[in-house]
Amino acid sequence: MLRLYDNHLSGNGYKPRLLLAHLGRAYDHVEVDILKGESRTPEFLARNPNGRIPVLELDDGTCIAESNAILFYLAEGSRFLPTDPLARALTLQWMFFEQYSHEPFIAVARHWIQHVEMSEAQRAQLPAKSEGGRAALAIMEGRLAESDWFVGAGMTIADIALYAYTHVADEGGFDLASYPAVCDWLGRVREQPGHVPM
Repeated sequence: MLRLYDNHLSGNGYKPRLLLAHLGRAYDHVEVDILKGESRTPEFLARNPNGRIPVLELDDGTCIAESNAILFYLAEGSRFLPTDPLARALTLQWMFFEQYSHEPFIAVARHWIQHVEMSEAQRAQLPAKSEGGRAALAIMEGRLAESDWFVGAGMTIADIALYAYTHVADEGGFDLASYPAVCDWLGRVREQPGHVPM
């Protein structure tokens, strides 16, 4: 059986949990307390030398790290990953956007505000994180003002990747009321059969 190592507070960990729920696939869940350093133990580092969650362990012991790589693996052959080459590329485009232009701002601001005692250096960086997050949300707003989903006519792993931290962006100080198309899309994701909360 699949085994997922993650933390219930992590949006990156939530992504595969959400997809697995939609796929109706059973798996073992292993909670990893990242705030207590459990992702830095020799046992965990043997599964992911980068010391980060989530990690998906397959039946044969092979481990896949990086949330969006896990999504891509799990979605193969399902409605959540297009078969058309262009649509697949566009799905990856939005997933790369999530990791490069969205997560480093929205997720980091949320983590600093909610889960750690911010250092002076982090406090000084917070306005830049907020600005970067608003820029990412504006790009999403533009796309979702013209389409219900990021790629094609239904929800894909691009939507799952972007939903994870967007739906808790308020915890990082982001006011989503300024992004009505994003808010409508969040509602569509929540309404999909099989949806589970974070």
